[in-house]
Amino acid sequence: MKESTRYVKIVEWSEEDQCYVGSAPGLIFGGCHGDDEKQVFDELCVVVEEAIELYRRDGIPLPPATSGRDFANKLQNIA
Repeated sequence: MKESTRYVKIVEWSEEDQCYVGSAPGLIFGGCHGDDEKQVFDELCVVVEEAIELYRRDGIPLPPATSGRDFANKLQNIA
């Protein structure tokens, strides 16, 4: 299993930006964006892999995993 699967990846439509925005809360600040939802998700997966590589290269412990923790429902309760 890839280590990146430990992190929730969210792609959602932004009315403000008029595009899809991809993020991985808890792992990276910011993310990626574009007009095609699938393309944004694919790019987000690459960004997450690169972020994990940077953590490893710099000897920084990875943040706690966010997948498998009902993260989406917790976010709904915040909004």
